[in-house]
Amino acid sequence: MRIHLISIGGAVMHNLALELQRIGHQVTGSDDEIFEPSKSRLANAGLHPDEMGWNADRITTDIDRIILGMHAREDNPELKRAQELGLVIQSFPEFVSEQSADKKRVVVAGSHGKTSTTAMIMHVLRKQGIDFDYLVGSKLEGFDLMVRLSDAPLIILEGDEYLSSPIDRRPKFLWYKPHIAIITGIAWDHINVFPTFEMYVNQFQNFAKTVLPGGSLIYYDKDKNLKKIASVIEGIHLTPYDGGHHSIEDGQAIIRYKDQNYPMQVFGQHNFENMSAAVRVCFELGVPMEDALYALTSFEGTAKRLEKVYDQNDLLIFRDFAHSPSKVRATVNAVKSTYPDHHVIAVLELHTFSSLSKDFLPFYHETMEAADQAFVHFNKHVFELKRMKVLSSEEVKTQFGHVEVETDIEALWTRLQSERTDKTVYLMMSSGSFGGKNLMDLV
Repeated sequence: MRIHLISIGGAVMHNLALELQRIGHQVTGSDDEIFEPSKSRLANAGLHPDEMGWNADRITTDIDRIILGMHAREDNPELKRAQELGLVIQSFPEFVSEQSADKKRVVVAGSHGKTSTTAMIMHVLRKQGIDFDYLVGSKLEGFDLMVRLSDAPLIILEGDEYLSSPIDRRPKFLWYKPHIAIITGIAWDHINVFPTFEMYVNQFQNFAKTVLPGGSLIYYDKDKNLKKIASVIEGIHLTPYDGGHHSIEDGQAIIRYKDQNYPMQVFGQHNFENMSAAVRVCFELGVPMEDALYALTSFEGTAKRLEKVYDQNDLLIFRDFAHSPSKVRATVNAVKSTYPDHHVIAVLELHTFSSLSKDFLPFYHETMEAADQAFVHFNKHVFELKRMKVLSSEEVKTQFGHVEVETDIEALWTRLQSERTDKTVYLMMSSGSFGGKNLMDLV
């Protein structure tokens, strides 16, 4: 097929473009801005647009599929031309759903932990020699791309609750119709499209209803909203899970199962909750619990999910994608509980629509209290890009509590360096990039 991707530079979109080219399709794409690593990866494959920006002349009648990314707008000139020509226009979840119609589908959903749980499942299956396709929201160790589409009989999908495309307002995960589904938990996010918590919860209830008859829903039992959803779902198997049992010995997390110790390389209660869900999925796919746990002893985590970027001479630097209140709290607590003797300096960059909203800020109250020092950073230019009213430092400090606010990135870096002690952990949390600053400059 000849396939054109509008907004090709996105994390999933550029990986999808690379995979489509790999399996033999003729691929083109467009975007108005493309950043690294997407830029280099597309350029190396000959897929980087010759010119940046949108051009309706790129859209011709010989295109078999238009895949529309969320970064584009409804009035995008290439989209308008495709509509005028009557071309097939799909979001990437619709396209992936079409390509996986004959496969067994496992979908991992939830407000937090989706990527890590998906990665854990993929890690176990690869160790077991099981062939599978996948779509995951982060680059994983040992996997060249974030998307694979082949003739494998099984696909593992990270199921996102955000909208499918500018012209398809359905959550992405409603496309996939899983045989096996996980919901890791519900904590309000994406308030720009789900302005009430009830609306947000409803998306997960709708997702649970898409599990195929006779299929399985694996859900976090300590989430009262999930328990309520599970109580009204019929015709499928329901499997609750919790965080399991683990201990920390000399900084090493250990899971004990049937009198056997399994030393893990990841840490934090939220990671062991994710692991508990992943092991149950693998069991349903025919992998014994013991084999799944053994495979996970070599799992090192995923990029930007409590990713250790430096560890030497009692100085550690972690970066994490945490941005929602529940993720921030869980991440800070995990680091401090694992390194109780270190001076933990937690830094959060506000970058998403929700985190930059004055009405959402109260949900962050005391989320960073476990840290020895906590800083919040935001770039006022981001408000302009998102067409939002700029927050004041005083508003942020008041709502968070026990944090210092620094909007100048250079001043923040200088302050962080000055606060270093003999035993320090820097925890850098952002869905952005801290203005492109190099974390290694903190060493």
